[in-house]
Amino acid sequence: MIKKSILILLFALPFIGLSQNTSEVAIDTLYREDQIYFGVTYNTLIDTPEAYTQTNFSPGFKAGFIRDFPINKKRNIAFGLGFGYALNTSAQNLKITPTVNGSFDYEFMSGQNYQKNRFSYQAIEIPFEFRWRTSTAQSNKFWRIYTGFKASYVFASRTFFKANNETTIYKDLELNPWQYGLTLSAGYNNWNAFIYYGINAIFETASINQNPLEMKSLKVGLMFYIL
Repeated sequence: MIKKSILILLFALPFIGLSQNTSEVAIDTLYREDQIYFGVTYNTLIDTPEAYTQTNFSPGFKAGFIRDFPINKKRNIAFGLGFGYALNTSAQNLKITPTVNGSFDYEFMSGQNYQKNRFSYQAIEIPFEFRWRTSTAQSNKFWRIYTGFKASYVFASRTFFKANNETTIYKDLELNPWQYGLTLSAGYNNWNAFIYYGINAIFETASINQNPLEMKSLKVGLMFYIL
């Protein structure tokens, strides 16, 4: 009787293990690539007038979270929707000064002696992505290509000007409150190349000699993803 029970147990063990493994695989295949992201960029402007000159390195920083929504059985194709924060700077020769009526004057400085001139702004980001990757349920290291669209709401801005060791700072610039752009992020594992191409002008009403300033953002950098 004892020998018979042992034989039955030995015969059943492989099937018990197979059942457990099958259950584990079924759970693992429901994975998502929800991610916290950090990014650093080199910022420049495009569609600029001839008088425009970038005078120094212009960095940007971003951080946030993206929720993943897989749309196929392999879960390697998905949509992503996120929320984040960004700080961007632009060092160039566009001098921005307030007027008595509460607006701003704009002037491209040429041949003038000054030490620093830049403007910066902070924004809330809402990225939307179409995501392709070589991910599996068993590995967190994979190739990815994420394309998308990003809307950013500017909630703070200022200009910084320094000449003859005197500094002036003005806030609440005439920037477009909503900035829109196309994005591309591609790479392997955590670090990825990133590019942002702005599709609307940074300034809302800025002009020089009645010529609108329709400059747009171009940002190139690195994006770091944490699962």
